[in-house]
Amino acid sequence: MNGIVLLIIGVAALVCGYIFYGRWLCKQWGVGESKEATPAHTMEDGIDYVPAPAPVLMGHHFSSIAGAGPITGPISALKLGFGWLPCLLWIVIGGVFFGGVHDFGALFASVRHGGRSIGEIISENMSKRAKMLFLTFAYLTLILVVAAFASIVAGTFGATFTEAGAVDYAASEGNARVAMVSLLFIVIAIIFGFCVYRRNAPMSVASVVGVIGIVVIIAIGMNFHPIYLSSTAWMWICGLYIAIASVTPVWILLQPRDYLSSFLLYAMLALAVISVFIGHPSLESLPTFTSETCSTPIFPVLFTTIACGAISGFHSLVSSGTTSKQLDKETDAKPIAYGGMLLECVLAIVVLCAVAGYANANGGDIGVGPTVLFGGGIAGMIDPSHGGVYSVLNTLLVLTYSSFCLTSLDTATRLARFMFQEFWLDGSKGETPENVTGYKKVLSNMYVSTIITVLLGVLLGLNGYEKIWALFGSANQLLAALGLLAVATWLGNIGKNNKMFLLPMVFMLVVTICSLIINTKTQIGLISAGGADWGPYVQAILGVLLVVLAVVLAIEGISTISKQKKTAAK
Repeated sequence: MNGIVLLIIGVAALVCGYIFYGRWLCKQWGVGESKEATPAHTMEDGIDYVPAPAPVLMGHHFSSIAGAGPITGPISALKLGFGWLPCLLWIVIGGVFFGGVHDFGALFASVRHGGRSIGEIISENMSKRAKMLFLTFAYLTLILVVAAFASIVAGTFGATFTEAGAVDYAASEGNARVAMVSLLFIVIAIIFGFCVYRRNAPMSVASVVGVIGIVVIIAIGMNFHPIYLSSTAWMWICGLYIAIASVTPVWILLQPRDYLSSFLLYAMLALAVISVFIGHPSLESLPTFTSETCSTPIFPVLFTTIACGAISGFHSLVSSGTTSKQLDKETDAKPIAYGGMLLECVLAIVVLCAVAGYANANGGDIGVGPTVLFGGGIAGMIDPSHGGVYSVLNTLLVLTYSSFCLTSLDTATRLARFMFQEFWLDGSKGETPENVTGYKKVLSNMYVSTIITVLLGVLLGLNGYEKIWALFGSANQLLAALGLLAVATWLGNIGKNNKMFLLPMVFMLVVTICSLIINTKTQIGLISAGGADWGPYVQAILGVLLVVLAVVLAIEGISTISKQKKTAAK
């Protein structure tokens, strides 16, 4: 099949899903029926609860949920030997009926619960025990995300050193460019936020100036990049940055940075689509279903490998953590959450085409890193000669990749801070960080919770998060299953149709449990063989605990939904 045909079919299916299925979901849930203002208005505090114009919030939401996921997920699936057809089907079907419903439902439910997280929704609609289990699990997962994304960012910023300990400037120049542009990006984001929210600059004018500013800082960074630091040094700098970003009012940094970052992603997406039409890559270099050498079972591995491009538990934390606190109107939820998820699916489909383009140009070989496959695939389709255009485009694509890792990193840190604070507070009693005393007062303080979160994330990133990263795919999809479960129980409690959640929820629970059992058996085998370090032991223990967690919460959820059905029958 030709890449152009693949792209057109995939995008057409996603557009139809947004228009027809998205409209049906709004009717079933009663989106827009409430006459009350959103929490961004009723609870506005100038820090976390700040109403944002739909385009700005779309920029934040899309930038936060995208990150590296829709790029690395499809690439990892193809490298495992899964063919392009199962990847495409999961991206489209998963996006429309699983991920879109999950993200949209989590945002809508959070808005109707005062901008509170999935954990609080679980507490109110299931039990406090379920809430504590969920928050503990979600927090630990976010720590792993912070560690991983901080390492990725530090790796794309860090210099290469010779054996003598000197900086290899030639090998480090690309990373230095990315680091310089990223630092300048933070500066223009702060200026943008100040002009829009404190000087009431028109959004249209500010956006045009902001885009021009992005072009200017890219030009500066490409030609002036004097900072050459080690990856370890950048890890601690990233830690300092996310610590500040986590407690800074969202209008200063989070909203403007993510909004401006979204223009990079839109540009990258447009460039990728153009490259497909220019290069029209054939998918014959990739297997259609599975490769002859593929020894990995499609079920359940495909469904934990491609997450952000289909359904990802991290999205429910973003929807109910930061986005719900900034939603200006309830009707904005569909384009931001459901539309944002499907736009991410478009990116995942483009990634399949980019890998095909790279494979066509390299004899079917895709045994290189994700950034090389993605950036090289797109740039190579536009400039097959690998000349100056290829070099510039490839650098810009790597810059965009790194930018979204940084965006997801500071969002994940803020979310982890929310989770840590909520763990010590009883929402049913109206407890807040301001009205509690004793140890709760200390541990629910946003500065204390941020410092603990950042230290745990950075230290794990510096000491081998890769040893337990294999658990992330399963843990992330367990979050998705629990997010679906939480929204389903709430909708059932208020008498709304929740059937669209039940099949995705059961499927993701089965996927998660099967994946965890397979991984745990693998880790036990490594331990039994002898010579294993701490990684397999931690993975085996956590794997068992996650299975228990999934079963306990599933029983609680099924019990709640069963009671709802009995009540409705009466």
